[in-house]
Amino acid sequence: MTATTQGAEDATRTYEVRTYGCQMNVHDSERLSGLLEDAGYVPAPEGETADVVVFNTCAVRENADNRLYGNLGHLRPIKTAREGMQIAVGGCLAQKDQGEIVRRAPWVDVVFGTHNIGSLPVLLERARIAQEAQVEIKDSLETFPSTLPSKRESAYAAWVAISVGCNNTCTFCIVPSLRGKEKDRRPGDILNEVRTLVDQGVLEITLLGQNVNTYGVEFGDRLAFGKLLRACGDVEGLERVRFTSPHPAAFTDDVIAAMAETPNVMHQLHMPLQSGSDRVLKAMRRSYRSERYLGIIERVRAAMPDAAISTDIIVGFPGETEDDFQQTLEVVRQARFANAFTFQYSIRPGTPAATMDGQVPKEVVQERYERLVALQEEISWEENKAQVGRTLEVLVAEGEGRKDGATHRLSGRAADNRLVHLAAADARPGDMVTVEVTYAAPHHLVADRVLSVRRTRAGDAWESRQGAPAQGTAVSLGMPGIGRPAPLPVQPSACSAV
Repeated sequence: MTATTQGAEDATRTYEVRTYGCQMNVHDSERLSGLLEDAGYVPAPEGETADVVVFNTCAVRENADNRLYGNLGHLRPIKTAREGMQIAVGGCLAQKDQGEIVRRAPWVDVVFGTHNIGSLPVLLERARIAQEAQVEIKDSLETFPSTLPSKRESAYAAWVAISVGCNNTCTFCIVPSLRGKEKDRRPGDILNEVRTLVDQGVLEITLLGQNVNTYGVEFGDRLAFGKLLRACGDVEGLERVRFTSPHPAAFTDDVIAAMAETPNVMHQLHMPLQSGSDRVLKAMRRSYRSERYLGIIERVRAAMPDAAISTDIIVGFPGETEDDFQQTLEVVRQARFANAFTFQYSIRPGTPAATMDGQVPKEVVQERYERLVALQEEISWEENKAQVGRTLEVLVAEGEGRKDGATHRLSGRAADNRLVHLAAADARPGDMVTVEVTYAAPHHLVADRVLSVRRTRAGDAWESRQGAPAQGTAVSLGMPGIGRPAPLPVQPSACSAV
């Protein structure tokens, strides 16, 4: 071995994680980054290709495989020219395609699934020593991800997974076969993680699961989720609690009571509708109907008149007629969502819906989609206009306002999760700013009048991070386009599994 080769092997290796898909993937990527740093890797500097590039993939998004293989193809000549570079592919698409990834892209070094993300450092080392690809896919969860090391992307907001997997069988969704049956963490473990995060400066946590309100199914307590929300209210220093995403079929009044009666649980609810047609809901194998859904919203607003409610809707599910679509529009009119994430149905191989009769022509789906978006834009704007003149407390965020530099503004989230662009103030990400809303647009509010600034421990934690040596970004996101666990609904329930 030459001295040059020895030096290259002794040098600290850099990494980059590229994430696609839902919040669960973003959370997993924080764990992957933590694992790699625990193994001695460091984040690649901005703009530089890393020694190890990890793709954390999604199998739900349309054209997810094309996007992955396109990116892998782009890296091929770079890897060929760079001795020792490694590429790893994990996540839902890896769980689904397994060895097919190496067959289509033989320059990939490691393929791992959703159930064994903790194996990544070992698999990378095996691939390096053996000089051949390592493919390891487990059929069930090895280790709950939250027990693994983590590299959190935000000093002030954090995801906390309370469960993984899904026990539902929605006909449009492949998630249960890729994430497995629901596995719940014990409440004590969750609360210990929350307290640790708060001790580190975090002010806001988002409880995360495919179906958060079925939490407790594994240990036989159907009221466990409401109890968990109330327990979060007892954590000193925790100012905001959110959760995503509940399933309407399992949504119970004790959760509404817990939201209304626990001061730090935000009056914000993201609850997927998917369709307003009972016939389509049945075909989707969604075990609720539009009347039940609207009843939940009515009870939420009775308990919390200021609640902001958002949703997911799929347009053009197989067999959807114009009458079915009109029923969806009517539910949207009645629900008056603060915003909605709308998706055009597209075939997902491996799901029952992929082979159903009555696939709706693309042009019909597109036209319905445009009508739905227009209606929701109108409602969102009207709901936001009602905020003008109100006084809100905004948690200043990092990276929420793409034009903040040009407009000399700050951006952040109100308690109900609305995006607010506010006048410049002496505030850091993680600080709280009290403002008066002066203008409303369909997707954001503007507050030109700053009333006060409250410096927080979270702002201190953010400032402390800025003093550390710059090492690049550990989690670079593909979809959605933000690198922090922002309060929902910045991004939809991408898996559409709930």
